[in-house]
Amino acid sequence: MKPIYTSFTEAVKDIHDGATIMVGGFGLCGIPENLILALVETGVKDLTVISNNCGVDDWGLGLLMKNKQIKKMIGSYVGENKEFERQVLSGELEVELTPQGTLAEKIRAGGAGIPAFYTPAGVGTPIAEGKEVREFNGKEYLLEEAFTADFSLVRADKADKMGNLIYNKTARNFNPMIAAAGKVTIAEVEELVEIGELDPNHIQTPSIYVQRLIVGRQEKKIERVTTRD
Repeated sequence: MKPIYTSFTEAVKDIHDGATIMVGGFGLCGIPENLILALVETGVKDLTVISNNCGVDDWGLGLLMKNKQIKKMIGSYVGENKEFERQVLSGELEVELTPQGTLAEKIRAGGAGIPAFYTPAGVGTPIAEGKEVREFNGKEYLLEEAFTADFSLVRADKADKMGNLIYNKTARNFNPMIAAAGKVTIAEVEELVEIGELDPNHIQTPSIYVQRLIVGRQEKKIERVTTRD
């Protein structure tokens, strides 16, 4: 059995100033929202955050951004966060933008113990500056190094007490690969079941990648609401 926490603050209390963290989610879908709120409460600062995006101004990673707890953001999309834009333009925030497929593979490779790989994405663009370029079969490729993190924060639909995880539909997104790429992975789950209750064929993150579990109710806010008249 893995440690099962009852306090989100306790679950993240050893995330220290200057740590590198990965955070699952796509927009607001599948984000570990209670773990993020706990980080806001701890006041930890100078974080390097690796995630697809930085949420919105008033929810998700946008709360850490608003509180100026993030020193560097590594992601693939930043369009929904005005505070993000303001901090970049004012020089308060360092940003490393990465093509989304490359970001996913850098995280996956890190979890698989692969230090680097070649990709055609970004060749001939500013993304290629300072990176090795090699030709394979008459086509140029960039060398991209893998990502790992001190801590990975993920969200799952179900977990058993060993730490095996199952995600809910599109809330799966970046979570499985992020779970594998952190030295310490903390999983926020909606339902915790006994060992043996999950079908082994449906487990999407094996327990070996998970160090801590905590159950929490999510608000599941909608990033952009569109309705008909």
